[in-house]
Amino acid sequence: MHQTVTGVTCTAIILPGGREAPHVGTTSEDTNRMTEATPQAAPKKRDRTHWLYLAVIVAVVAGILVGWLAPSFGVAVAPLGSIFVNLIKMMIAPVIFCTIVLGIGSIRTAATVGKVGGLAIGYFLVMSTFALGIGLVVGNLLQPGTGLNIASTTKAGHDLATTAEKAGDTWKFISDIVPTTLFSSLTSGSVLQALFIAVLAGFALQAMGKTGEPILRGIGLLQKLVFRILVMILWLAPIGAFGAIANVVGKTGLDAVVKLGTLMIAFYLTCLVFVFGVLGVVLWSVSRVSVLKLVRYLAREYLLIVATSSSESALPRLIAKMEHMGVERTTVGVVVPTGYSFNLDGTAIYLTMASIFIADAMGKPLSIGEQIGLLLFMIIASKGAAGVTGAGLATLAGGLQSHRPELLDGVGLIVGIDRFMSEARALTNFSGNAVATVLIGTWTKTIDNDRVHEVLDRKLPFDEQTMVDNDHGAQPQQEPDTTDLVRA
Repeated sequence: MHQTVTGVTCTAIILPGGREAPHVGTTSEDTNRMTEATPQAAPKKRDRTHWLYLAVIVAVVAGILVGWLAPSFGVAVAPLGSIFVNLIKMMIAPVIFCTIVLGIGSIRTAATVGKVGGLAIGYFLVMSTFALGIGLVVGNLLQPGTGLNIASTTKAGHDLATTAEKAGDTWKFISDIVPTTLFSSLTSGSVLQALFIAVLAGFALQAMGKTGEPILRGIGLLQKLVFRILVMILWLAPIGAFGAIANVVGKTGLDAVVKLGTLMIAFYLTCLVFVFGVLGVVLWSVSRVSVLKLVRYLAREYLLIVATSSSESALPRLIAKMEHMGVERTTVGVVVPTGYSFNLDGTAIYLTMASIFIADAMGKPLSIGEQIGLLLFMIIASKGAAGVTGAGLATLAGGLQSHRPELLDGVGLIVGIDRFMSEARALTNFSGNAVATVLIGTWTKTIDNDRVHEVLDRKLPFDEQTMVDNDHGAQPQQEPDTTDLVRA
């Protein structure tokens, strides 16, 4: 039964047995409040993703054991790792496209994007140069290759130098940014091409004004679909991690890793000092954000990177988490994808330390002048080889070829342990881009500082099920609908 008396709604509740409960009077305002509260009462889905990351750890341990005890089988399962990484890379272009188009298209002035991009490029150049310098200093202090007296091996150095020469051509690098067709930018696998087209589309939608809002809403829904697919793919991470780790251990064996352990330990320690020392101090000085809390917030992404040795595998999640943390989509959409091509702090440290290691190990150390020349070369070459498979090794070979060609064959020394060192490179590159996003957001005032601290203090948890906040993507700059859908 339902009765209305002068604006007051009286609801009769029928109890079991046909008895009528006393009338409860509620105003229309009460009814609206109860109606609005109903969706919040729905039970929240349990987050089971922690089981996924526990499974990744188990898979890594299992991969090490299989590669050690059954090397041939470990090498045979290598495609499992390759398939998983390819699945992740498959999603990078659509994630970047959606994020940047939504970010640029939903702001009012193009000057904002230009300011963010200019600051980002300047910061990347300074920090990469600093990282290269740190690698030189640590390499000279520790001299991890001294006393090894390892003869030059294999022709891997020449092969990689060819790749470096191809990748390091500045004009080719610039021309390759422009795709041959509009849609090939999303299918070629080039991050910079996807970035280029997304920027054009974003500015075009920005110029369209209200006319472009339906398109923005459609791209927002597409972004949610892309992240849903990504979540499904990430459940295959344990299988991919097992295949990748088993393959590496099966090929090199534990003895090969131990022999070059000095370089690996020195490199890992240098990366730790850079992240928690250099980046940590800069982050706290500029943004008053603790790097320890930021690392804790991104813990699952770090684990994913360790499993795949690729910082690209965590790029979509970094974009989603930076937005959730309070950095505006515009800043995230420009800084993160650009940083993955230009802000390679871990790779910079690796290039200079590996160069000194090879020279010392072959008994032909580099002079200070040669080291400075190598540093200047690496500043440019590390950008030119961005996005090329084996970019670290390729750039290393190119640098040695241009300064000390007789050391080129020594690159073969690094190939065996490069897979293990690539984890530290990827983790440092990832940390550098996460910190850069917060710093650029602070400098451009496109960050919500209160939300940052709430998220890092675990008061606003990240939604692992959708990876997209409710206010992201679907309804860009749309006024909320205040129409009362429930009438007394």
